[in-house]
Amino acid sequence: MKAVLLIDFGSTYTKVTAVDLESEQLLGTAAAYTTVQTDINDGLRCALQQLETATGPLEFAERYACSSAAGGLRMITSGLVPELTAEAAKLASLGAGAKILKVYSYQLTEDDLEEIEAARPEILLLVGGTDGGNSACILHNAKMLAQSKEKFPVIIAGNRSVGRQCQRILEGRETYLVANVMPRFGELNIEPAQEKIRELFLERIIQAKGLSQASELISGIMMPTPSAMMAAMRLLAEGFEEEKGIGELLGIDVGGATTDIYSIASGMPAKANVVYKGLPEPYVKRTVEGDIGMRYSIHGIVDAAGIGRVAQLSGLTEGRAEELVEYLSRQTDTLPQNSELEALDFALASLAVETAVSRHAGRLEEVYTPTGLAYAQTGKDLSGVDQIVVTGGSLIHTRRTGQIAAHALYDPAHPESLRPKKARILVDRKYILAAMGLLSQHAPGTALRIMKKELVRDGAEE
Repeated sequence: MKAVLLIDFGSTYTKVTAVDLESEQLLGTAAAYTTVQTDINDGLRCALQQLETATGPLEFAERYACSSAAGGLRMITSGLVPELTAEAAKLASLGAGAKILKVYSYQLTEDDLEEIEAARPEILLLVGGTDGGNSACILHNAKMLAQSKEKFPVIIAGNRSVGRQCQRILEGRETYLVANVMPRFGELNIEPAQEKIRELFLERIIQAKGLSQASELISGIMMPTPSAMMAAMRLLAEGFEEEKGIGELLGIDVGGATTDIYSIASGMPAKANVVYKGLPEPYVKRTVEGDIGMRYSIHGIVDAAGIGRVAQLSGLTEGRAEELVEYLSRQTDTLPQNSELEALDFALASLAVETAVSRHAGRLEEVYTPTGLAYAQTGKDLSGVDQIVVTGGSLIHTRRTGQIAAHALYDPAHPESLRPKKARILVDRKYILAAMGLLSQHAPGTALRIMKKELVRDGAEE
């Protein structure tokens, strides 16, 4: 046996997963409350004790970890045009596993600078202009950021003609110059910025969050949990060497504070009468709905869907639904331990999925041309994606997973939304996706085969 320990320091729970690399078997999983406010080792040791109770004593050859503890990797981006360079910066940040606090466009103002200082980001991504194009905006914004009292590092990924000039303006601050996220109009190049974001996470953010206290218990690379999730989703879709993946997919992770959506799909127009409009989106895409979550962001679900829909799906009166929503917003560690709370959680999770996937998926709009009616597509066309992978407590600890996940599908009432038409649902019942993303950095074939064995098909979507 060659046992490996995979650790996910989450905002609420520290989750541990043990696998045997030789037999490619899942040995066991466990979870305990994350203790980042005191000593993060306490929560880790508690989780390891629970794991040992289930598996017996294990000697681990390696220990790898990822983290979203203490709010994850908090970033701000600043670009030029909202639909172009600012959007490219957002895609780069989200794809690197960051939590976006705010996206600024055009020239920063004094009020913007005050907001940035108050938000205290851990990294700021400064972009703007294609290579050889507009330089005034990014130079102005560099001068504004140079006045900031907060000493967050700045990654410069804009017009290459003025990159060094931006660095000189920001002298005295930690800066990093990488390739432009949009070197030519409509062309994305987000990987260099993503790589630098992950590098900074490893060098700085781990220590800032106290995670270095666990270093004696960890032998390998740490990465943001969303990066591990994205790595797992991509590996599952694409495969590795001779081991085939399962093909294009949509991933859904509903949490207490946010809902993350992943799509591994090209998403380009499939019909002749549809033209693409706007910035092409990456094949591997992640979005984060910071206002949609089962507890900390519970009001965001209600605001987006309306209390009437919550009541309709739960079978509760609007008054009772409102009472329970208020209760859960205060008692964020409450589990659905009675029929009312189970019904409410079903409704909330369904609407979280519906809202987040609708925001992630592309849209069609009618346009009239000299040759007749045509359609303009913005974002990804996911209508042909026929596999949905779901994780998160509200989806894996319920018997109604398929019914909840079905809210990710196409709704005839909103024909403009390019959500999947039909799909089979794969459920991460044992909460292993982040762990497999970690393992994929060292043993991708093993991680893929374990996922294919452990993800459970839910039959309720038929």
